[in-house]
Amino acid sequence: MEQHVRSRTRGLTHTAPAEVTLQAALDALADPIRRRIVRELAGVPDWERACGTFNHLPVAKSTLSHHFAVLRGVGLLEQRDEGARRLNRLRRAEFDERFPGLLTLVVGEEGP
Repeated sequence: MEQHVRSRTRGLTHTAPAEVTLQAALDALADPIRRRIVRELAGVPDWERACGTFNHLPVAKSTLSHHFAVLRGVGLLEQRDEGARRLNRLRRAEFDERFPGLLTLVVGEEGP
């Protein structure tokens, strides 16, 4: 998948980080739950964490879905369906190319 092209995976829209403004990236990362999702995904290999494994976060399932959509919308997250599970991949390399150092700050943040 080319970075500058939007793609759809089973109804999911994935935005290339190259299409994202700094303001949109900062807005997405302003939420502490989204930063926590990013930190948790940064600690595991690609495609290893399913959305259902984030049920420990203190938000409703619908709110969690919204957070995943926001992260996809700014090019931070790629998702794919595998059976009944939706797996996640942090698009760290692509995002780092667009916004050098930003994810390093988020991942290094100490938080709940």
